[in-house]
Order: sequence, then C-alpha cells, then structure tokens
Amino acid sequence: MNITDRFLKYVSFPTTSDENTNMTPSTPGQMKFAKYLVEELNAIGLTEVELDRNGYIMATLPANTGRALPTVGFIAHMDTSPDMSGKHIKPRIVKDYDGEDILLNEEKLIMLETEKYPEILQYKGQDIIVTDGTTLLGADDKAGIAEIVSAMEYLLANPGIEHGKVRIGFTPDEEIGQGADHFDVRKFGADWAYTMDGGEIGELEFENFNAASAKVTFRGLNVHPGYAKHKMKNSMRIAYQYATMLPRHETPEHTEGYEGFYHLVGMQGSVEESTMSYIIRDHDRARFESRKKEMQHLVNKINAEYGEGTATIELKDQYYNMREKVEPVMHVVEAAKQAMEQVGVEPRVRPIRGGTDGARLSFEGLPCPNIFAGGHNFHGRFEYLPVPSMEKAMQVVVKIIENVAK
Repeated sequence: MNITDRFLKYVSFPTTSDENTNMTPSTPGQMKFAKYLVEELNAIGLTEVELDRNGYIMATLPANTGRALPTVGFIAHMDTSPDMSGKHIKPRIVKDYDGEDILLNEEKLIMLETEKYPEILQYKGQDIIVTDGTTLLGADDKAGIAEIVSAMEYLLANPGIEHGKVRIGFTPDEEIGQGADHFDVRKFGADWAYTMDGGEIGELEFENFNAASAKVTFRGLNVHPGYAKHKMKNSMRIAYQYATMLPRHETPEHTEGYEGFYHLVGMQGSVEESTMSYIIRDHDRARFESRKKEMQHLVNKINAEYGEGTATIELKDQYYNMREKVEPVMHVVEAAKQAMEQVGVEPRVRPIRGGTDGARLSFEGLPCPNIFAGGHNFHGRFEYLPVPSMEKAMQVVVKIIENVAK
C-alpha cells in the first residue's frame, strides 16, 4: 500500500479523544483503529507487536546487523482533536494544485482561501489532500503514523539497508494531554526517539511550552430579579469580570514565537454557578510559574470583593519544556537535521507552540524531539496535507535509521 492510500485508510477511523470519559483510551474508536494497526504491523513483518489494554501499541523492526547499535524509536498518536468533528471525514486529493482558492464544499460554499492561508501557495503543482469543510482531516497525527509504518515497510522490503533495532509506538489521547500517561518507557527500550507530530515540511522542534490547565469556579446567589438589589450575586457576571482582569493581549490570537498566553477554552454558567476552563502556556519556566500565580492572585481579588469562597481555582501542570532534557544530547537533533538535508528538506528548527507526547517522555528519560508530519491548519476544517511532504517525512525516518548504522 502506498503512503497516500495508507493515510486515506487511517482517516476513515473516527478517533476523536474526549477528556470527559475518564477512560483510556478515552473513546472506543481509538481502540478499533489500534486493532487495525496491529493487524497491519504484523502483516508487513514487524515483530513484538503488542497492544495493551490502554490502547498503546509497541512494535519492533529487528536489527539486520550483528553490530552493536543504538535503538531508535518513532512515536505518533492515534487520536484526533476534539476541537472539531473527526467523524465521517471525506478527504479529497487536489491534483497538481494550481495556486487558486480551493472550493471544499459547494453546497455550503466553504472555501480554503489563499488570502487567509497563503502558506498553501508554496505547494503549487503538488497533490494536496483536503477536507470537505465539515470535519478536520486528521493529519495530526495519522500522517505521522502513515509515515512511520511506510518507512518500516520500506526497510523490510530493502534488507540491503543496514540498520539496528528500531522501536515504534502509537499512543491514544495525545490531544487531551494524556498520551504519555501509560507509556512504558522502560519497555519501549529506545535510547532516544522522535515524535512524528510536527506541522509543515522541515519543522524540527526540541522546545515546547510549559503547560498547565486551570478550572475556575464562581459561585453566586439567585434571587428574583425584581427584588435582587443588594442580594443577587450573578456568577456569570463575576466570571466575566475575572476574564477581563487577565492581560488582554496575552492570548493565542495575539502571540507568536516564544510568547506565552492564557487561553479560555470553555465556559458554562448560570446565575448560581459558572466555570471557566483555561490553558496556560509559556516556554520560560519562571514566566510559566508566574502566570499560575497571577491566576490565583485574581481569584483572591474576586474573593476580597465578593466574599470568601466566591471563586476557587484548580491548577494542574500538564507537561514541561523538553529543551532542558534534550540539550544534553543534542546529537539526536543533529541526526534529524542531517537526515532532512540528505533527502532534500531544509530544516526549520523552531519552538513548538504546543506540546507532544515527546515532551513528557523526555522527562521520563526518553529524549524525544519532534519532526514534521507535513500538515497545515490542524484541528479545523481547513486542514490540508501536501502528499510530497508526507513522502519526505517517511524518507527522513528511513534516513535517520540508516545513518545511525553508519
């Protein structure tokens, strides 16, 4: 199966994760997809193919040399983001893209406009996989899985390429921050690994956000509005007041590069009780800790104004910047850069404005930089994937493995 057909097969599985189920994997579609992958990995000839009860897959490409070589790993995640539907995905290949706007859905007049997404113009003349405008595509991270599996299949079909032992791992629930929760680093047994979970072609990342979640709860008091003066306490209005107390321009839509942010991702409310869910992000650990303290400080200010217990906050750290764990072993980053250059890809080393399974795994003793999977506009209806980018990512995987043996 070629890599494009493999990817198109993968996106037919609905694997949206859900942080509210308290299960692992969080949705049954992920386990169904995992079982399909196990069959495929066995069919192409990998060994030690295992699927555990939590939906984690590990498998081995055995060494074809007697020389002692490092064991390298490649990791991708099976779930898609809950930010948009990943069910009934209808991908379409735009052949030899002409550089014009792409009509995704004629009935609903959904257009991928080059004025809004000018990055697509660099792929003029290439085949590009798009959605029908009603779902995400799932290149994050089914492109990564397709690239890894296709690389393993290529190496098995070309035994003349000498290589050491290679381990691959596919995880559930990365999109809800739980992808590394049950990943057994010791069992995986790699000296280092790469997540194939980046964006556009050439991306190579070994820095990511420090990340936390915050749930702020506001408690009010409902009284008939006709007789509410000096009695009613409207939790929704208090919640709005809290939101406006945070720095106005320190939000995702106003930041880039190394700039951190507070991001309101959900809210529910009534007069009696309201909740606001935030994520907190910053590359700098000190600023990250300061942001958490600021959110607590604003809760204290609300309570000082409206009474103790009006507002409460639950803060939970999610992952930290992998840079401090990767810098001592920068040869793993250099190996990826060299492989990219050898297959004709210009490395674009940049910080991740997000996180990957590799961030947490790096802190568990498995240095794990992130390599491009090739897609753009993840988590939304305008997601697209240039086919040559996916093919180049597969070649990078093969070249890294080949270079380790050299």
